[in-house]
Amino acid sequence: MSYSVNEVIELAVQIEHNGFAFYNQALKHKDLDEKSRNLLTLLRDQELNHEKTFLALREDADIKALELTQDWGLIASYLKTITEARLFNNEEVAIRMATNAKDINAILDYAIGFEKDTMLFFHTVKDSLTTERGKSAVAKIIHEEITHILKLTEFKAIHTV
Repeated sequence: MSYSVNEVIELAVQIEHNGFAFYNQALKHKDLDEKSRNLLTLLRDQELNHEKTFLALREDADIKALELTQDWGLIASYLKTITEARLFNNEEVAIRMATNAKDINAILDYAIGFEKDTMLFFHTVKDSLTTERGKSAVAKIIHEEITHILKLTEFKAIHTV
């Protein structure tokens, strides 16, 4: 099965939605200190902004031309593989992982894995886009995902044992 461009954008929206659900659920842990809570709140809110960006991108008429490119079948198959292997492949899994995380270390490990998976997915999408508007929108999100990974990694190194 291969994805249409619209389905890929829907997957991107769902990935961000799942990230939002994870961070939102993680914030319900009672043992979080203020710094942990602030970081998770920032990341949760950025996931929501990314979701809005992809919803807007879906309306871009130029996006429709992407499916006509020669490599789309291969790209869509690769995206499907990434999606199926993702850490949070649906909202329920994301919420369950956040709920079952025993401490901030586990939350950070899950979040770092999710952000890395997300970045790989978005790099593939960006490399497939032909319009500058689409590439620019996805490049901005990739930059923010890299920032998330760096923040999470740095936070883990400084604030956890």
